Amino acid sequence: MREDDLFANFERMRRQLDELFGHSWERVGVTGGGRRRGFSPKVDVYYCGDPPKAVVTADLSGIEIEDVALEVQGRRLVIGGERKHSEENNRLYQQIEIEHGHFRRVIELGADVVADAAKATYEDGLLRIELPLAEPEKISLTPIKKSPRGGSRD
Repeated sequence: MREDDLFANFERMRRQLDELFGHSWERVGVTGGGRRRGFSPKVDVYYCGDPPKAVVTADLSGIEIEDVALEVQGRRLVIGGERKHSEENNRLYQQIEIEHGHFRRVIELGADVVADAAKATYEDGLLRIELPLAEPEKISLTPIKKSPRGGSRD
């Protein structure tokens, strides 16, 4: 068997698996008996600063910022929106890799945040969200009493 035939067979098998299972397990959903349309944008999440904050950067290239919505639900940041497909006619595509359609990405944050103080900027297709971390609750403890020697331990 020729080497290029071998790779053609692998490519055909990959396309068939993609059609069967979707492009990745996290994007597979069963709604109405079919695959959920849309995609999941890539994100970076890190913590820095004084005062401390969580910073989330999402790759939303080609998406109008008016088509993006943000929501904080406890320790979850939800980014949703849509990348619209070009409406131009008379195109014969050879390859399509840029994902289009609706998206919803849920980011689990590692700390409580102050949602009302969040700031977001959008530049060059990158959405940057800064979320100040909430002050941890301080628990008041009663002083620990020293037990008399030889006393019972309950």
